[in-house]
Amino acid sequence: MKGLEEEENLLSTKRLLPLGLAGLVAVLCTAVGFVSSGTAATQATYKAGLVSDVGRFNDKGFNQFQLVGLKRAARQLKVQYRAVESRSAGDYLPNMASLARSGFNIVISAGFLLADATESVAQQFPNTKFAITDYSVANFKSHPANIEGLTYATQQNSYLIGCIAAHVAQSRGKKNISVVGGVKIPPVDTFLAGYKAGAQRCVPGTTVQIGYSQDFIDQAKCKSVAQNQLDAGSQVVFGVAGPCGLGALDAAKGAGRWAVGVDVDQSYLGPHILTSAVKRVDTGIYLAVKGAKSGKGYRGGKDLVFNLKNGGVSLGKFSKRAKLKKAWMTQMNTLKKQIISGKLKPPLTVSGG
Repeated sequence: MKGLEEEENLLSTKRLLPLGLAGLVAVLCTAVGFVSSGTAATQATYKAGLVSDVGRFNDKGFNQFQLVGLKRAARQLKVQYRAVESRSAGDYLPNMASLARSGFNIVISAGFLLADATESVAQQFPNTKFAITDYSVANFKSHPANIEGLTYATQQNSYLIGCIAAHVAQSRGKKNISVVGGVKIPPVDTFLAGYKAGAQRCVPGTTVQIGYSQDFIDQAKCKSVAQNQLDAGSQVVFGVAGPCGLGALDAAKGAGRWAVGVDVDQSYLGPHILTSAVKRVDTGIYLAVKGAKSGKGYRGGKDLVFNLKNGGVSLGKFSKRAKLKKAWMTQMNTLKKQIISGKLKPPLTVSGG
């Protein structure tokens, strides 16, 4: 990964693309699970809070790396921080309300699943800054001026991965790859859409099997979906389901097939990981806190957009065992340049067929 300061400079120049509950809040705000808190300096007075989704902060990916970004902000920007785990969807609203009521200057929601709670609490605390990962503020009906969206163009890096995955599958004699999504929500489907489109662009006629586990936690559910795809001929399995997705990657390993990681570089799982669709949620959290504290970079009512051009999404390490052909990599890099220039626009939604 790039050093934070290098990436921060890159992002700061190109990231800004515009795009009756009070009683309930008061009653619920006692149901809070603090998992970590701290401050980088005894005199720090600015406070930043982060609320996880049900994947929690030990998911080795999406939530955990947002916490990494929060801790980096605390250390480098000298702010107090608190991270709060949500064990169920019912915890979202009280966890956020508790932080706001405790005087946190910015309260960040760790994902799409917290959207409704974020909008509700933001209305009750108009003087508090909020931010949410994987959700555009354009989707909020109340048009809040105190919520910032942190959005990721994962259709872009997934398009490139789909291209390579299709070539790898074809080299094994079968134009067949697959993806296991958690729940059918936009942040999941953007990965799927890019992956499928890229595969069929580079190797026409490639079958892209798509399945959903309906879960982000239970690895057995993702493993079952992936196993069905492998039995149907998939040569590469992409897991887009948080901790549940680890089950899909394990199924691919057990079958002697390739797997693709998500959110973070999951090459640490073994040489069966072809590559990973990296989403720099740590950088997003860091820049959200930095912008809010400085008063110069916070985009309330708008989105910060992270993409290939500014390094907000990228590809993880490629497995050396894959022995990827130079022609495949050349094609992929050409497509990358076209995406960055705007000439090529990977789809956001999954097509039929």
